[in-house]
Amino acid sequence: MFIDTHCHIHDRETYDFAISRQQKKSEEDFSPRQILKRARNNNVRKMIVVGTSEKDSLLARDFASAEKDVYWSWGVHPDEAEEYGLSEPVDNPVAIGEVGLDYHNGTDCREAQIKMLRMMIGFAKTRDLPLIFHVRDAFDDFWPIVDELGVERAVIHSFSDSEENLKKALDRGFYIGVNGLATFTDLPTPPLSRTLLETDAPFLAPVPVRGRVNEPSYVPFIAEFLAEKHGVDVKEIARITTKNAQDLFGI
Repeated sequence: MFIDTHCHIHDRETYDFAISRQQKKSEEDFSPRQILKRARNNNVRKMIVVGTSEKDSLLARDFASAEKDVYWSWGVHPDEAEEYGLSEPVDNPVAIGEVGLDYHNGTDCREAQIKMLRMMIGFAKTRDLPLIFHVRDAFDDFWPIVDELGVERAVIHSFSDSEENLKKALDRGFYIGVNGLATFTDLPTPPLSRTLLETDAPFLAPVPVRGRVNEPSYVPFIAEFLAEKHGVDVKEIARITTKNAQDLFGI
């Protein structure tokens, strides 16, 4: 069994956008029902739909509540930090996130992102929930904040940074989200004991389906890539990463 620990299949607006710009046109039916069917046919039995704003988190909640073995998180993506109010998460997400810092396009929103990150870490600690972090070109600000606030249970999703920052994440006991990005870039490989599988669907489709709209059914391609990297059987990748997801998220 595989678990996709980070996808956005609940977000039809984003999926429609991804479909409109795909490089290799497909006749696939990307309705939620068919996406879930293909995932389960490929042994991807559980998924976490990840919120990126207050509105999107509520969509994730409603989507997950209607589907078996689909879970959700409450999050505010760094790009949305300036637009967010002070509402607390509702109901029962399995995590807080995605939230973090992203300076890839500049630091104009730096203070708003830092404020949001601190607030969301507070929500997670109050509710005893793990965090799903999005960090891009911003680790110098990120590490002091998580250390000050004592974050212990977290994953850095879609990790795309240096060996040094990978080591810092592992030293703090964080998990690392590995998705299709790893299959076509030269990224440091985390140990299996700290690896989670994810797609970030509908983007970042892995080799050999790069250019297609991404979906949870492609998780096995990432597992096959990791199996070759680590020199183990794909079944071992499935076993370890599933246990990691269950340990972190309680699913």
